[in-house]
Parts: sequence; C-alpha cells; structure tokens
Amino acid sequence: MTYQPFNIGSRFRIAPEDSNPSADRIDLIMQRGAFGSGEHQTTSSCLELMESMAELDAARILDLGSGTGILAIAALKLGAKDAVCVDIEERAVETARTNCALNQLEDRVTHITGTLDGVSETGFDVILANIYGDILVSIADPLSKKLRQGGTLLLSGILWEYNFDVRQAYQRQGCEVIKNRILDEFSTVLMKKL
Repeated sequence: MTYQPFNIGSRFRIAPEDSNPSADRIDLIMQRGAFGSGEHQTTSSCLELMESMAELDAARILDLGSGTGILAIAALKLGAKDAVCVDIEERAVETARTNCALNQLEDRVTHITGTLDGVSETGFDVILANIYGDILVSIADPLSKKLRQGGTLLLSGILWEYNFDVRQAYQRQGCEVIKNRILDEFSTVLMKKL
C-alpha cells in the first residue's frame, strides 16, 4: 500500500519509492512499515532540529532505537559520513535495511539487532536516540561514553514526566542542554558533551 508524500520541517519530504524526486526538498524514501515513516511528533521534531545541525557534516552517527532508519538516513543525506543503526526488533532492522537500500545508502550503514551493548565502537560525533525516557535515563552512562568530547546528543521519545530526569542524567555525564523542545506529550532534548 502506497502513501502520499508529505513534508517535514523546511527541508525534508517523506516519499514512497514510486514517487517522482522532489525538486526543492531532500527526499527520504520510506517503505510504509509498522514502525512509522516520520508521522510521529518525536520523529518529526528530531528531523526539524537536524536540518540546522552543522555537526552532521562528515559525522559518524549512532542511531539507537533506529526503527525505520529514518533519522540515520536523514543524517547521511545532510552530510554525515556513516551510521550505525541499532534496534532490538529484528523486523525494525529489516525495515531500516530496506529503507537504506531505497535511499542508496546501504554501503554507509551498519545494522545491529540488539541493544547498546552490541556496539563496540566509541567516539561517535552524533548520537540519535528516539526511545523512551526511562530507558534513556538507565543508559545515560554507557550511551554518553560512546560520544566523543564535543559530540552532540539528540534525544527524543521522552514523555514530559521524564524530561527533567533525562536532562539531569546526561548533565551528570558532562553534557549540557542546547535545546529542550516540549511537544504535545513528548519532548526532544539536544545536548553537547563538554
């Protein structure tokens, strides 16, 4: 089943594989899957913030809880060098693999089925994590250790009631808040590791 292309923010267009390329937007070609294609406010909030992130240029990306792979794909299309996508759901990993191929990015993405423990690399320039706030709090230490000094964390999927706890957990790891964006029910936090 196909869907109509739709815009997110000022630069992106989410489009099915059979649509004509956009003349003035960055196309994120997404197979319609069970894990969403950018409609959720936490995903669109990340994409809107990523549009103006100069840190993505030539960056090494870790996308934790990657789902469809949409955030990693967007990062690569904004100039990132390569990405590691991690998700606990095997079906999500397969969807992300398919979407990376649809965007001709499969050779720049490593897919891992599992948790953060399965990532051996460190020194990422940018970490994207659109997952539940309580999980973000519980992995604050190991996740921030994967980020290089001066690196950027984009955290989302955080229900309001976890917003303070998430910010505090990462501040304790030496990160500072750059933006704290409150949405309808969720929030998105952009941080830098000092």
